[in-house]
Amino acid sequence: MQPETNSTSLRQSWQQFRSLHIDPLERRWITVTLLAIGLMVGIMSVDALWHGVNPPSKVEVIDSASLHLGGEFAEDNMGVQVGNDGKMTVRVVAGRYGFFPKHLRLPAGKPVTFRWASLDVLHGVHIPMTNMSTMIVPGYVAEITTTFPNPGEYPLLCNEYCGLGHNHMWSTVSVVDPDDWQAAPATGAQP
Repeated sequence: MQPETNSTSLRQSWQQFRSLHIDPLERRWITVTLLAIGLMVGIMSVDALWHGVNPPSKVEVIDSASLHLGGEFAEDNMGVQVGNDGKMTVRVVAGRYGFFPKHLRLPAGKPVTFRWASLDVLHGVHIPMTNMSTMIVPGYVAEITTTFPNPGEYPLLCNEYCGLGHNHMWSTVSVVDPDDWQAAPATGAQP
């Protein structure tokens, strides 16, 4: 019985709407506006499905207040580490007004997974000339994988206003030839 009630209610609403006196020109503009909105939503939906764009499904929660006391983002685990499987992981903490560690040294042409956490407020991170641009939300871990194609110095910038010292929040990434790069020792210290 419920579906009939809903369709009857919808039919009555439509009839009430149609009985309103709306100037024909206004009715055309309402139609054009609704069609434009429908077209935009349709394009965004098809594009999202086509390119596989979806909300993150792997959400990692972390306690920002005790971040430095132990675990993955403890001071000993910061920086570049290479796992037993050969995957390179970089752990960085963003806090007013800097990134820790302040300087990173990475090999060119190898995929690097960055894991970010915030100590205090919302931060953003951007490395020009790469696909590295993400937000670092307090209480969550942000993860992004990138490859630095060419050796050189890359600036690491905060792109979310985080307070008065925001313009001083930057760091550097030195990308070197893979032959000149050494893996970090097991303690997590950088070469």
